[in-house]
Amino acid sequence: MKKLTLILIILIASILRFYKLDVNPPSLYWDEVSLGYNAYSISKTAHDEHRKFLPLTNFGAFGDYKPPGYIYATVPSIALFGLNEFAVRFPSAAFGVLTVVITYFLTKKLFEKEKIALVSALLLAVSPWHLQFSRAAFESNLALFFSTAAIYLFVKFKEKVIFIFPSLMLFLLAMYTFTGQRLFVPFILIILFIQFKNEIFKNIKYVFLAGTIFTILFYPLFKFASYTIEGRSRFNEVTIFKDLKPINDSTRARSQDNFAWWSGIIDNRRIYFSHEYLVNYFDAFNPSFLFYSGDINPRLSTQGVGELYYFELILLLAGTYSIVKNKEKYAFLIFGWLLISPLGPATARETPHALRMAHILPTFQVISAYGLYYLLNRFKFRKLMIISTPLVIGLSVFAYLHFYHVHYPKEYSGEWQYGYKEAINEVAAQQSKVGKVVISNYIGRAYINLLFYTKVDPADYIAKANVTRDEQFFYNVNSFDKYIFTDHIEAFNSANTLYVSSPGHLPSSALKLKTVYNLNNYPVFEVGIIP
Repeated sequence: MKKLTLILIILIASILRFYKLDVNPPSLYWDEVSLGYNAYSISKTAHDEHRKFLPLTNFGAFGDYKPPGYIYATVPSIALFGLNEFAVRFPSAAFGVLTVVITYFLTKKLFEKEKIALVSALLLAVSPWHLQFSRAAFESNLALFFSTAAIYLFVKFKEKVIFIFPSLMLFLLAMYTFTGQRLFVPFILIILFIQFKNEIFKNIKYVFLAGTIFTILFYPLFKFASYTIEGRSRFNEVTIFKDLKPINDSTRARSQDNFAWWSGIIDNRRIYFSHEYLVNYFDAFNPSFLFYSGDINPRLSTQGVGELYYFELILLLAGTYSIVKNKEKYAFLIFGWLLISPLGPATARETPHALRMAHILPTFQVISAYGLYYLLNRFKFRKLMIISTPLVIGLSVFAYLHFYHVHYPKEYSGEWQYGYKEAINEVAAQQSKVGKVVISNYIGRAYINLLFYTKVDPADYIAKANVTRDEQFFYNVNSFDKYIFTDHIEAFNSANTLYVSSPGHLPSSALKLKTVYNLNNYPVFEVGIIP
């Protein structure tokens, strides 16, 4: 019966992640398209779009230098399903299901209670936070599986020392897959080392050997991230420690105190930076973010539901209380994992940020499952709770799924850069009639959409692309073959040319062929031609 229940949970997780995966979210946004085409390029040429042979530490992409993990994971799915939306999102959905499975085994190992393990897996299977990231090509979701599996194997290290090796290798994969894991992994390793200090000292030779292998394999990534301009560019772009406001506020306050010595202490810029960091840290536990509206970015949240369900608030409180009260032996690991998760994301300007903090999962679900188990065994009206709990969870999940599949695609198709595929399909149908095609970068990087949706041979693109890098080290593809990509389409007005422009910006002499609308019936592109 318990195995059947687990199979049913896995089936639910699979259906929720794979159902209409290619059409909801309603379009691939530029990072997904980039991941897909670079995987396609690797499968065809063993080089990325910038002619780099089998990149180890990063893929240049637009100049954001993506970690390689997701791209290599997508190569098999593109080989199997072709270059399309389903193939690009397949690794995220598949590893999302596997994360549900590993959550079951991890929770069972932590508490040695089958029911708590099953409930934690179920809660993750229907989690709005996890579903949002499992249904699009988010690198953090793949990395989440690696780090969760690594934690599970580290717990098993207590039983058999050999597990320390695959555990550290999975942590390494997590860091090679998502940038945020590079700050999470060191902190969670500290928590694990404290939790298992006795076992570590008892098997110090094996731990040292595993650590040495880990360090050697991590070094190329460390060198890239720490000692190259490209590696530091993303951190410098988002970190609060490059923000001038705390410095200006400190200087202003000190000047008002005539730069007195004591003002240099209480108005020190480090105090201002510390304040900003702490605000960002506690944003991670903002009730509005967790239970009401979720992340403010519509790609990272439906906006209609929090990252967690309302009912989980009660379960989290009950779980926290009961885990502490029962002095569970892995309480330090669970709450340590929860509390260190925002430490890295708090260094960035945008908080709370569900994507950068995805590694906090599945702590909420594990604690909630324990809380439900505790309430069912302590609540006086146990029969009433047994009946009402599935009803409350079922209604909550139904409401979320209804919003996600009915309202969300229409309301937020623009956030997913809907329209490029439709515009590119029109280009494919008309391009034989003209000698030049000019495409606007109106809603993103046009070139990568053209490459993806027309399945341009990577070798052909590599040979003919005109690519430049700006002062911020971002790549700009200006042209390829007869295609021109521009932010200023009005500068081009010539015969024998096909145009894809933002609404109202076709050249005056162009014949409009088609207007592309998003799912909210808002015009996003116009396709026209000057014969």
